Amino acid sequence: MAGTPRRPRERPGDVWTRPRGGRRPKLTREAIVETAVKVADAEGLAAVSIRRIAAELGVRAMSLYTHIDAKEELFDLMYDEVAEEVLIEGDMPDDWREALLEIARREREAGLKHPWMFELAGRAPRVGPNGLRHAEQSLAAAARLTDDPKAMLAIITTVDHYMLGFILREQRIRELGENGLQQAQSSLLEQSYVQTLMDSGELPNLKPVFEAGIFGQEDFDRGLQWLLDGIGLEYGEK
Repeated sequence: MAGTPRRPRERPGDVWTRPRGGRRPKLTREAIVETAVKVADAEGLAAVSIRRIAAELGVRAMSLYTHIDAKEELFDLMYDEVAEEVLIEGDMPDDWREALLEIARREREAGLKHPWMFELAGRAPRVGPNGLRHAEQSLAAAARLTDDPKAMLAIITTVDHYMLGFILREQRIRELGENGLQQAQSSLLEQSYVQTLMDSGELPNLKPVFEAGIFGQEDFDRGLQWLLDGIGLEYGEK
């Protein structure tokens, strides 16, 4: 396609071990990744392109290919950059619950700050060093409860599923804006078929929730504690 920068032939090795090139002190891999993360945070992952990042840095698009072979590698680097934010510095809590809680809280914070992460997670990014360290910390937390590798993986996967579902709902609520859930519920109640179902007695548990004006409750830690209670019972915690 005319106007599309022609990238050089892909080099051997992966982006994590490949020697870093580039003669411009201004143009480093760190600067490229930092800029890409900022663009994705502000405008979404679709806004990230080689040409756009080069323009933000004030260089030619071809210059970026000194550091990366393709946009997919940039995505991998971005994902791993954010994974560093999730890492616990120093020693983790000795208690397995507190350790998993701390990790999940950090994951939630990073997910809300960088919502595009979940798009990248869906494409199975190549795991980088920070992603591996995060996995190691998560498994180390689970290892405080059981030394069965299969059980350890099941525990952290279950916690991740809870965390992901909670964050996606949280993001949706933020998109609706202040009082968004209340407005959506009020709009639903204005529909005649809904009121008919309410009056028929077919929805005996849903009706009092609507009548009480309960629009949604956000308590990440409480729900996670319930989940961890069940995990603890499963693995014989007294």
